[in-house]
Amino acid sequence: MAEPAKSNNKKSLILVAVAFILPVILAKIALDTDFFNRGVTNKGQLLDPVLNLSPVLAETEPKWRIVYVLPSECDQRCENALFTIQQVHLSLGKHVERVVPVVIRTENSPKLLLNNGFWQDVYTRFGALEGPHTIEMLNAEQKIVNDMFKSVDLNGIFVVDTLNNGMLKHPTFVNESETVEGSRALLSDIKKLLKLSRIG
Repeated sequence: MAEPAKSNNKKSLILVAVAFILPVILAKIALDTDFFNRGVTNKGQLLDPVLNLSPVLAETEPKWRIVYVLPSECDQRCENALFTIQQVHLSLGKHVERVVPVVIRTENSPKLLLNNGFWQDVYTRFGALEGPHTIEMLNAEQKIVNDMFKSVDLNGIFVVDTLNNGMLKHPTFVNESETVEGSRALLSDIKKLLKLSRIG
C-alpha cells in the first residue's frame, strides 16, 4: 500500500512545482518576445524614462497637458503643431477642462503673437472654422528647457500627466493631411488616458 501513496505524493509535488514554475516561464517568454508591447494601443511614442517638466510646470494646477516647445523659427511645421494642440483641445468635449494646451517659449523663440490674425491664416489654410483660442503660453530659459528634454528631440508634441511627467511624444508634420491624421492620433491617446485617469 506504500507504493501508491508515494506515487500520489510525487504527482502532487510535480503539480505544485508546475503551478509555480509555469507562470514564470510564460512571463519570461512574453517579455523576451515583446508580447506585451505588441498589445499596446497608444499611437504616440512612449517615453522611457518619462520627462520631468516640473521646472516649468511646478506652479501650475494639476492637469493633463499637451505641450509644445516653440522653436527659434515658427515655420509651417510649427504652425501645424499649434493648430494640432488647439484643435485637439477643442475636440475633447466634456473633458476640455481636464486638459491644458501649453506652448513653452524661450528667449530664443520668435515673438509670436497667437492673435486673431495668426489663427485666421492657419485656419484658412486648413479650411477649418476658427474656435476660441485656448493655448497657454509659458516662458522658460532655454537652458532649463534643454535640461528637461535632454533625453529626447524637442521636435514633437508631448502629452504630460498631472504630475508633470512627459509620457508620450507625437510627431509634427509639414504636410496638412498628415497633420490632420496626427491630430486624430493625439486625440485618441489623450481620450484613452483621460478614461483611465480620474485625476485632473
